[in-house]
Amino acid sequence: MFDDGSPIYRQIADQIKAEIMNGSLEPGGKVMSTNQYAAFYQINPATAQKAFRELVDEGVLYKQRGVGMFVAEDARDKLSADFRERFFERVLAPLVREARQAGIPLTDIIDYLKTQEGALK
Repeated sequence: MFDDGSPIYRQIADQIKAEIMNGSLEPGGKVMSTNQYAAFYQINPATAQKAFRELVDEGVLYKQRGVGMFVAEDARDKLSADFRERFFERVLAPLVREARQAGIPLTDIIDYLKTQEGALK
């Protein structure tokens, strides 16, 4: 599981986010405890705790004292909005800048994207 070169806590957080987005973890659903994560993946509990703390700070998970960690009701919406924002910043903003530099009208880009709409479904 941990092999992409990014910090392990980040990989744990990303895995939990992916499980929320694909429906493996549902709103209100309980997630493994930090100790369970640590034992299952044979990592330091502090590493798992850091991932969980980040997800709580982002509003993706919430903690019920003495009960455990749970998926926030609006976690999927938050993750979708975050992905959308990062997509626009990472992909579309550079595309618009480059098109502007090349003198390509925005309407041409929109028309092209419309022809590709079937590929997005």
